[in-house]
Amino acid sequence: MLVLSRCRLASFCRLSISVLTLCIALTGCQTFTTRNPGQSGSGSLSSIQHIVFMAQENRSLDSYLGALRQYWAQNGYPDQSFDGLPQFNPKSGAAPLQGPAPTNPGCDPTAPAPKDCAFDANNPVTSFHLKTMCIENPSPSWNESHVDWNFNDQVGLYPATNNGFVWTAAQDGRGLGYYDTNGLRAMGYYDGGDLNYLYFMASNFGTSDRFFNPVMSRTNVNREYLLAATSGGYAYPNGTTASDTPLLSSKTIFEALQDAGITWKIYVDTEGSPCSGPPYDPTCLMTLSYLQNFTYAQTVISKYPQNIAPMSQYFADLNNGTLPQVSEIEPASDAGQDEHPSDDDNSPENIQTGEVHAAQIINALMSSSAWTSSALFMTYDEFGGTYDHVPPQPAVSPDGIKPVDLQPGDVCTKVTGPTCDFTYTGYRVPLIVVSPYAKKNFVSHTVADYTAILKFIETRFKLSALTKRDAAQTDMTEYFNFSSPPWIVPPNPPAQSTTGACYLDHLP
Repeated sequence: MLVLSRCRLASFCRLSISVLTLCIALTGCQTFTTRNPGQSGSGSLSSIQHIVFMAQENRSLDSYLGALRQYWAQNGYPDQSFDGLPQFNPKSGAAPLQGPAPTNPGCDPTAPAPKDCAFDANNPVTSFHLKTMCIENPSPSWNESHVDWNFNDQVGLYPATNNGFVWTAAQDGRGLGYYDTNGLRAMGYYDGGDLNYLYFMASNFGTSDRFFNPVMSRTNVNREYLLAATSGGYAYPNGTTASDTPLLSSKTIFEALQDAGITWKIYVDTEGSPCSGPPYDPTCLMTLSYLQNFTYAQTVISKYPQNIAPMSQYFADLNNGTLPQVSEIEPASDAGQDEHPSDDDNSPENIQTGEVHAAQIINALMSSSAWTSSALFMTYDEFGGTYDHVPPQPAVSPDGIKPVDLQPGDVCTKVTGPTCDFTYTGYRVPLIVVSPYAKKNFVSHTVADYTAILKFIETRFKLSALTKRDAAQTDMTEYFNFSSPPWIVPPNPPAQSTTGACYLDHLP
C-alpha cells in the first residue's frame, strides 16, 4: 500500500514500495552605492562591484542544454568541446564526438501499473525531444539520486552507470497516480527552439559542462549548500522528523557579508504568496527564502529587515542605482515561474514561462547602470530526477558530518559505500555566467559544484570560506576577461518563446 502526501518548499513525501523506500521531492537600513565603471579597480576582479546569483528549479544539464552543439551549428557559433547529449556532437572536430542517443532500462511491459516498475534492460527508453513544456515531477531525493547512480549498486561500490532514472521516475509516477507510470519523462530533453533565451545566453556568455549541484538529494538540502556550503548533515529538509534540529546554526554567506560590511539583499517573489504589500512584512517575506532554514534568518528579521525584499525592489534598485554588492534572487515558486516540473496534474508548470521570468531579471540588469560592474550567475538547484549521462563527482565533506537523518530502509542504511556520505556532488546542472567581463562562447570543463559561487563571492570580497566544501572549489575567475571585457555593450537576446504546448497527460 502506498501512503502519500504532496507539497513543495519545506515539506516532503514518502512512498513505501516493495523494492526500496523512496523519498519523493515534491519539494538595519543600509545605503547601497553603485560605482561608475571608470573608478579604480578596472581590469581586475575588483571591477565586479555587484554579484547577483539565482537558482531555478530541478533540471539537469542534458535535459536543458544537451543539444547546445546542435544549436551552435544551426546558428553560426564556432564549435568547441561541450559534453552534452552525444547524439548532438559532431562527427569530427573537438571531442566528445557523436554517439548514439543514451538509453535507460525501462519497466517490464508485462507488469504495468499499479504494479511496481520491474527494472527491464530489454525494454530501453531512449533520449527523446519533449514537445510539451510541462512534465510531471520526477524526484531528486536521497534514495532516487542513489538509484540513478546505479540501480544495482546504489552506494557507489562500483562505477556509476546512470541507469536508474527511468525506474525512479516510474516508481514515483505509479505511487502518485501520474499519467507517466513508465518514467519516460526522465529521458526527455529540450533544445534551442524550446529554450531559445537560455541557449542564446549560454552561447554568448560563459557556461560549463562540469557544473554540479552539491549533494545527491533534493531542493532544500542543496539550497542550504548554496547559502552556507553545508546542510549540517541533513539529507532531507531539516525538521522532517521530530529528532531533527529545527533550524541550522551554520554560518551563511549573508552573515559573512554583514560581518565584513558588504551590502547585500535577498529578493523574493511574492506573486501567488500570502505576502501581500506594500508595505511588506519581513517575517512573511522570509518564508519565501531558503534562509528561513537557518537561525540567522531571525537576526535578519530583527536587525536587517530591509535586506529581505520583494522582487519589485530589485527592479527599483536597478533603476535607482542602489543595487547592493551581493544579491540573491529566490525562485518564484508560488507564481509557478521556477521551472520546476509539475507537482500536481491540475497545475502544470511551464518551463517557457519560467524562462521569461529569468530573462526579465537578467535583461533588467543588462540594461541598468549597474551592468558595467556586475556579474550574474544563474544555475538550477538540482537535477530534478531528469537524465544526465555524467555521474556525480568526488567532493570534499563540508564539515565531516555524515548523514544524520536517513530513515529505516533508506539507501545506505543497510549497506554503505562511497556515496553514503556528503563526499560526492549531485548531478550536472545548467549554468550561465553573465557579465560585461564574461568570456564569449566560453565553456568551462572544471569540475565544480555551485558552492563555487560562494567561493567567487569570498574571493572578490576577501572573506573566509564557510566550510571545507566551498574552500575546495574553483573561484570561477576563469569565466572572465578583466583586461578586455567582451560585453561592455551587452548582446540583444531573443525574447523567450512561449508558443510551446503544455500538457501532462501524454508524451512526448
